[in-house]
Amino acid sequence: MGRLAALLALAAALTVWSALATELDPWSLWPSILLVALVLMPATFALVWLALPLWNASRLLLLGAACVLAAVVTSVLGLDSVANTCKLAGVTLLGWWFLSYFETVAWVVLVAAIIPLVDAYSVWRGPTKTITEEHAQVFDALSISFVVPAGTAQLGLPDVLFFAVFLGAAVRFDLRPLATWLGLTGGLALTMILATWLDVSGLPALPALSLGFLVPNADLLWRRLRRRPLGESAA
Repeated sequence: MGRLAALLALAAALTVWSALATELDPWSLWPSILLVALVLMPATFALVWLALPLWNASRLLLLGAACVLAAVVTSVLGLDSVANTCKLAGVTLLGWWFLSYFETVAWVVLVAAIIPLVDAYSVWRGPTKTITEEHAQVFDALSISFVVPAGTAQLGLPDVLFFAVFLGAAVRFDLRPLATWLGLTGGLALTMILATWLDVSGLPALPALSLGFLVPNADLLWRRLRRRPLGESAA
C-alpha cells in the first residue's frame, strides 16, 4: 500500500505542477532545461519505478490499451496533464507486455545494441525528423510532455517504451534494477542537456537508454551471455 500511495501522491503532484507551471512567468532556457532534466524527468520516471511490481502482471496488453484509450479521450477533452499520465502508464504497461516475449537476457542485449542505430537514423534523417519538423501535432500525440513555465519539453513514446523494457528486464533477469533506473534516467537527462548545449533540435535518446541498461549490468550480462547461447531459455 505504501508504494501505491507514493505513486498516487507523486502523480497528483506532477499533475498539479503541470497546471501551475503554465501560470508562472517564463523562465530562461537553462533553468528550464535543468528543471526538466534534474527534477521533472526523474520524478516522472519515478512513477515507472513505483509501478515496477506490475511488470509481470496478467492482462498487461489489455491494461495498456485501456490507458492509451484513456489518453486519447482525456486529450480530446483538453485534460492534457491527465492524458500525459495515461500515455506514460499505457506505454509502460505495453513495454512490459512486450518484454514477456524475450526468453533470455541475450535478446534484450541484442535489442540494446540495435535500437541506437535505428533511433539515430530516424532522428537525423528518417521518420522522426519528418514528424518533428513537418507534423508537430503528430509528435505532440506521440510523446509525453514535461511542463515548465511558459513551455514544454517532450520525449517520444518509443523512448518511454524502451525505458520500461530495460527496467523490467533488470528485474526479470535478476540484474540491478535501481542502478538500471538511475542509468536510464541519467542517460535521458544527459541527452537533453547535450542537445541544448550543442544547440540542436533534438538528439536520439535510445543510445543513452541502451547504455543506461548495459553499463550498470555489464559484468552480470557478460557472465549470463557466456553461460547461455542466444536461443536458450533462462531457467
